Amino acid sequence: MHILENELGNSATTQAPVSRRRMVLPRTARVPLTVLVAAGLVALLGFLYIKSQGVDYRIQGEILGYLRELREIDGRWDIEVLRARVEGTSGAVRPGDNRSARVPELLRRLQQSATELSSPVLGRGLPPLVQAFDQKIDLLNRYRAASTTMTQSLERMVTFDGEIAGLVRGAWTGFAQRDRLIAVESTSALLFAHVLRYATDPTAAQRKNVELFAADLRKAGHDVPPAVREGLARMDTTVEQILGAKPVEDELFLKIGTSSAGPRIDSLTDAFSIETADVQSESERYRIYLIAYAGALLILIGYLMSKLAVSYRLLNEANRVLESRVEERTRELSSALEQLKESEAQLIQTEKMSSLGQMVAGIAHEINTPLAYVKNSLGSVAGKLPDVKKLIVETNKLLRLMEDGSSDPRRLQAKYAAVHDLVHHFAEQQALAELGQLAQDGLYGIEQISEIVLNLKNFSRLDRSKVSSFNLNEGLDSALILAKHELKHLTVKKHFGDIPAITCSPSQLNQVFLNLINNAAQAIEGGAGEITITTRTEGPDQVLVEIADNGKGIPPEIIPKIFDPFFTTKAVGKGTGLGLSISYKIIEQHGGRISVDSTVGKGTRFTIVLPLTPPPTADLGDPS
Repeated sequence: MHILENELGNSATTQAPVSRRRMVLPRTARVPLTVLVAAGLVALLGFLYIKSQGVDYRIQGEILGYLRELREIDGRWDIEVLRARVEGTSGAVRPGDNRSARVPELLRRLQQSATELSSPVLGRGLPPLVQAFDQKIDLLNRYRAASTTMTQSLERMVTFDGEIAGLVRGAWTGFAQRDRLIAVESTSALLFAHVLRYATDPTAAQRKNVELFAADLRKAGHDVPPAVREGLARMDTTVEQILGAKPVEDELFLKIGTSSAGPRIDSLTDAFSIETADVQSESERYRIYLIAYAGALLILIGYLMSKLAVSYRLLNEANRVLESRVEERTRELSSALEQLKESEAQLIQTEKMSSLGQMVAGIAHEINTPLAYVKNSLGSVAGKLPDVKKLIVETNKLLRLMEDGSSDPRRLQAKYAAVHDLVHHFAEQQALAELGQLAQDGLYGIEQISEIVLNLKNFSRLDRSKVSSFNLNEGLDSALILAKHELKHLTVKKHFGDIPAITCSPSQLNQVFLNLINNAAQAIEGGAGEITITTRTEGPDQVLVEIADNGKGIPPEIIPKIFDPFFTTKAVGKGTGLGLSISYKIIEQHGGRISVDSTVGKGTRFTIVLPLTPPPTADLGDPS
């Protein structure tokens, strides 16, 4: 596509006049400008669409319904208070009225709906309305308490009117100053009458009359029987309660009558209706703008589509012109890629053969020593075999003479002497013990060779499936035996943990272990050093292998490159630079990871972490 665009750009530049070419924006400026213009057009379309949306009639209806219900509750409160005022009782104003509990719920829903609608009018008007209703509910509760006190006091006054008359009649016969009893009874009756008038017409004059008659009754009650005096005291207490509660009731009545809750509801309802109408009118206006803008966009899109069709035809024509060049370039690139892959495969095979040659040389060296045991032992045994054969032949002759009863005793004596000399000769030279030792030396050499062959077979795993369950400790032991010639003067410390077997390609992992052990041995200069190999579990489903040395270390600037193909610090001809690259690829194909930590002058530690079971995407084929 880049080639195609460049060709089109060159073609357009060649065909355009000089004056027009100066007006064309560069490609790096055209693309951002086009994106900016398109984003602006879409943003304007979205703005007009949002502004054209009208009021949510569902929420509007809910809000108006809540306001109507609040207005109805406020009106009922006013009617009930007025009825209680006119009738002079508190029965019309019930303390358990559930409308007081309904108001907070309505206000909460009203605030929630106002938040959903985002109405400025409701945002400004709701807090004062809530405050007004809180004040009115408080006034109503206080008025109900004062009205209840008045009603109960008046009921007690009715009771006291009959009670005083009864007490006077009860004390009539035993009290000499009957005129006082008459004065008490008449004064209490007049006080009761003025109290009732004060309850219905709480003027200052009526209150003055009640206070005067109450004072007269207290004076008249000084010299009366105790029972009558106690009754008068109870009546006087009730009168004081009425005088105290009635002004409070009147004051609360006036405050309830002047409460702003109802007017605020009316003004808020009117303002909200006007706001809704304005919003609806504005949305209609923006809807017209949206239709006009959408039409203009359609015309613009049609124009752009026509220009795009022309550009598409030119692009097809340019594609046909460039198709042959692209195919030719593709063939060249494919050929170069194939050659590169072949070269990489050859280099990887060279690295494998180099590693194999080093391993075979070491194995040959390790086999040569036990093979010398076997060769020397067999040579010594071969030198002793004639004497053994001679002893066996002479012994057989002696046995035949002994079996023949007619043998000459002298011949038998001579043969016995000859066999005795041979046996004595064998005993003096300890020939049998020497033969036994030679046989043991030969067997030891054979066992050493057999162990090397067995480890080599386990290392290669040619007799097993490519992927199997494998314990990494066994692979490390095999790699150490095969690299024994590299480790002659080194100390190897093994810290093998109790790790579970993993599912892997054993031959590939053995190749990694042998490569890292050989690198560790080669990194130790001076012929003496230490290599530490550690295995352990890493979490619930991973195992870890660490191969550390105390060699010369790796400089920090080289560490990021050590896993790159063909990178090596060895002299020319000593390595291909693919050993660590192949190891990294093998570990990666198993779903694991390999890392290195090195300090110059102190040593290097390679850490391998492998899963117990490779992921489904793992490729355990040949890393080459």
